Amino acid sequence: MKVARILLCTSFLLVAVLSAGVSSAHYTPVAGDQFAYDERVTVGNGVGDYGGYSDLTVTNGSIAVTSVLPNGTESAFYYNSNTYTSSQGAHQSWNSEGRFTFSADTFLYVQGTDNQTGYTNPSVWFFMDNSLAPGATFYVLNTQMTVVANSYSYPLDTASGTYVTTIYAEGNGSYLRDDSYGLFDATYNWKAFFDPSTGYIVGYVYTEQDTNSSGDGFTLTDTLGVTHTSYPLTPGAAPPSNSTGSGGPTVSGTLIVIAGVVVVVVVIVVVVFAVLRSRRRISLPTHSATGRISYAPPPMGPPPPGVHLTPSDQPAVQQIIIKETVKVKCQYCGSLIDSTAEKCPFCGATRT
Repeated sequence: MKVARILLCTSFLLVAVLSAGVSSAHYTPVAGDQFAYDERVTVGNGVGDYGGYSDLTVTNGSIAVTSVLPNGTESAFYYNSNTYTSSQGAHQSWNSEGRFTFSADTFLYVQGTDNQTGYTNPSVWFFMDNSLAPGATFYVLNTQMTVVANSYSYPLDTASGTYVTTIYAEGNGSYLRDDSYGLFDATYNWKAFFDPSTGYIVGYVYTEQDTNSSGDGFTLTDTLGVTHTSYPLTPGAAPPSNSTGSGGPTVSGTLIVIAGVVVVVVVIVVVVFAVLRSRRRISLPTHSATGRISYAPPPMGPPPPGVHLTPSDQPAVQQIIIKETVKVKCQYCGSLIDSTAEKCPFCGATRT
């Protein structure tokens, strides 16, 4: 009997150890793993100098694991095709590509990155430990994320609206932005979704608010979703639609009504704001890839009135013409006298 109990306890312990070992092991990338994604970065909701300004950067990218080294370092290749447009009429397109390595044990970039700049010893953004339980923390780039759920239904941005099961993690942070947009205090929220079978990224939503002491600011939104994977994703179910159950409007219907009211209010505010802003001149700052903003000086005012030497409140001076009289010499005394005089006024001699 004792032997049976010992064997039974040993079996339970062995199962527990094996279970713990399986649950703590995470997926290790293999050569050939790859995914493609669509990313859209939008700047809008501007205030102050950014009122009415917006821009959009679209990236079609991909990452592929090319080889796996015995020490757990993965070699990878990335490719990005980018386009940039702004409300100021700017447009730019460019491509970037390169090789880098990362660790499947530490989840850090080892040599190079997939064009990630401005970070200190960052963790990869596209791969996580898929064995983490809710409440566990890990890093995406330099942001600490917390696992919220291990079976979250995430809608892929496809025509069929396919839902997949994901690991949902969320993080918040702040930093000082100092770039072509200017100097701003930035706060953000980052919601990321990973494949529970492999730990690779499925999608994320990053929302950032930038403000400064001058009252300027804008909202930056970065959304990403995979469009192709070399590995199968885990199917998920669409979330159930809520209703009142009493024949009244559903919750979604109520939200639509509220959204409609909000849209009307926003339109009115935008119209009023546009009218008010049209009454004053606004010059937007120069942003990256937008070129210089042309500036036309204000038109000159009317020329100053002419200068008059004679004051306009006094009558003009009457002009008098003096007729000159011819003088001749008196033949007796030699004095100059008028040629019309009959006698010399000096000696009294009569002119002949």
